[in-house]
Amino acid sequence: MIIEELQEKYAAGERNFTDLNLFEANLTGVNLSDVNLSGANLSLSNLSGANLTDSNLSKAKLNITKLNGAHLSGTNLNGADLNVANLVLVNLQNAQLIGAKLIRAELIRAELSGANLSFADLSGASLVEATLRKTNLSGANLKGTNLRFASLTESNLIETDLQGADLSGADLSGADLSGSELRQVNLTGANLKGANLSGANLRWATLTGAQLNCVNLSDAKLSGADLTRANLFQANLLNASLIYADLSSACLIEVYWIGADLTGATLTGAKVFGASRLGIKTEALNCDWLDLSPNGDKTKIYTLNSGTIKSFFHKTLPKVKIIVDSSLDSPSHYALAATYYQISKYLPDINQPPCIEVNSCRTIISFPMNSDEKLFAVAYITILPFLDASKTQENIVRIMKILNSQELNSLTPIMSKIIRQLSTIFNESIKQVNQINKDKALLKFCSGIKFFQRPTKITIINSSDQIFNIYHHPKFGKRLVNKISNNTEVDTIIQVPQTLPHSFNAIIDFIDGFHKS
Repeated sequence: MIIEELQEKYAAGERNFTDLNLFEANLTGVNLSDVNLSGANLSLSNLSGANLTDSNLSKAKLNITKLNGAHLSGTNLNGADLNVANLVLVNLQNAQLIGAKLIRAELIRAELSGANLSFADLSGASLVEATLRKTNLSGANLKGTNLRFASLTESNLIETDLQGADLSGADLSGADLSGSELRQVNLTGANLKGANLSGANLRWATLTGAQLNCVNLSDAKLSGADLTRANLFQANLLNASLIYADLSSACLIEVYWIGADLTGATLTGAKVFGASRLGIKTEALNCDWLDLSPNGDKTKIYTLNSGTIKSFFHKTLPKVKIIVDSSLDSPSHYALAATYYQISKYLPDINQPPCIEVNSCRTIISFPMNSDEKLFAVAYITILPFLDASKTQENIVRIMKILNSQELNSLTPIMSKIIRQLSTIFNESIKQVNQINKDKALLKFCSGIKFFQRPTKITIINSSDQIFNIYHHPKFGKRLVNKISNNTEVDTIIQVPQTLPHSFNAIIDFIDGFHKS
């Protein structure tokens, strides 16, 4: 079919031209909106400036085709071949390109906002300064793709392969890149604010000067990545791998990275105010100095060496431990789970089940915390199911009175601040306990169960792994059975002295081990 005939039929209202052979055809500036050219062969054709809006070009052959400046918004190009095609300044807004092939295609400054390119092959393509806002690129192949200064805000890049791609200066704010392949990708100066990169593979990626504020990098692989001068303010790096990563002069203010592996990483000059130092792996860490100033302005420099690195970063999760002088049986386990589930409704800090260790004569119930300042308050509440609750709570109240009886002005500003925080949090816990006590049904699960009446030992452990004994029941200890004669057995209880009154200095020494920014 010659071009003139096609245009005549189109002008007459015909729209169905499936499987048409238009190889090397000149269709410059043609108006074929809403046309059906599915399966058509348009390879090596010239469609520059053509209007193909809302057309059907599914499974069409458009290899090495000129489509620069063409209008293809809303067009169906699912399964189409556009390899090495010229799509410079093309309008593909809201187009469907599922499974399309665009290998080494030229899409410079192309408009692809809202388009669906899921599972498309764009390997080696050029998308310099292209607009891909809210575009679906999930599962797509973007290996070696040039996306310099492209806009990909709020795009779907879940499990997308971007290995070796150039995304320098690109805007990926709010994009979802979870589980994506980003090995050796260039993200220099890229904007990833609020992006989701959980589980992404960023090994040996370049993120120099990248904006990663509030980004989710939990479980991400960043081994060997270059993050020099990157902004990771309030980023989530939970359990991320940063082995041999370069974080020199990076902003890590208020970063959350419990469980992160920084083995062999470089951290010199990083801004770490408010960054957690809990549960971080820092073997062979390279760090000469850190910026601890709140604004990252180097007003508070902390010098480190090989001997002090470990002590600075060796922090553990603070926890409350309730040690019960009895083995946990099934009814007690059920009652324990039900009770703490009910308590968690009043205490958001108990948002996960406690860790339980059981042996033949003891049960250890541990509550890991994300903050040292919550230790006393959580201990005050979590002891509630046990008979020793009142004695334990009395001791905690006594400790708080000792702290509040001191003149805070005589202490360091940091210590004064911590004590004020402790008081505020503890006063809130008293209110929570009062609410719990009003719930008559809450503690019913423990009623009549001997496990909750057994002697207990309550300790708290700060982030420096220091132990502080809050309460020690005088009869806490292993029961021994002594044979007096062949027919007589007598229980013997190893008497343990009750916890001695806590001194101000002992309390201060424990608080001094709290994680401090």
